[in-house]
Amino acid sequence: MQLQFVGCGDALGSGGRNNTCFHVTGERVNFLIDCGATSLPALKRLGIARDAIDLILITHFHGDHFGGLPFLLLDAQFTRRSRPLVIAGPEGIEMRLTQVMEALFEHSSKTKQRFELSVVALKPEEKFSFGAVDVTPYAVVHGESGGPFLAYRVEAEGRVIAYSADTEWTETLIPLGRDADLFVAEAYYYDKVVKNHLSLTTLEAHLAEIRPKRLVLTHMSDDMLGRLETLDYTAASDGMVVEV
Repeated sequence: MQLQFVGCGDALGSGGRNNTCFHVTGERVNFLIDCGATSLPALKRLGIARDAIDLILITHFHGDHFGGLPFLLLDAQFTRRSRPLVIAGPEGIEMRLTQVMEALFEHSSKTKQRFELSVVALKPEEKFSFGAVDVTPYAVVHGESGGPFLAYRVEAEGRVIAYSADTEWTETLIPLGRDADLFVAEAYYYDKVVKNHLSLTTLEAHLAEIRPKRLVLTHMSDDMLGRLETLDYTAASDGMVVEV
């Protein structure tokens, strides 16, 4: 399998980076993790076939992780997509998807799709199977509005990808990422500790417990982006491909 960072930026576009969207492909899987507001043009720029995507996993309902769905769904409608699509995310996702569709494109949520669209609500620590993709959500901590907030441990084709999503330190990150082949983790600040976001030094203090086989940092502020050349860890960049 491989994971491509379609977008790895924060909500404010630090460093000119696109909003969060990861594209995972393998012999039997093709899915997105998050779909931030800039995702559709970024997918097109990278030449990624949207019709081949079977599943979109949403971690929470902030625009830089969720706001690209109306554009992606309208694009699918106008390009006459016929392949079924599943969108899965925290409880309340069906209502939230309707709301964002109506806010951005009035009446679009009432338009009958040309393709089968399923919207599935996920519960923390309950494993869900989507074809060849097994997903276990973990609750994380990222404020009050825009939740519930989920991180994902994804098992497919004999490999494990873990993604912290946006969160301050919480003990659920340990089972989430333990021994994962790839752990994609937020590192919003280097050593500044704030509510709702994770610093690299906080994450470092727990890496011996998590034991990921490979760590890639994402969702970095200008504070982190200014330190990239001094880091001991791989930092994501838009378009970067990681073999899993």
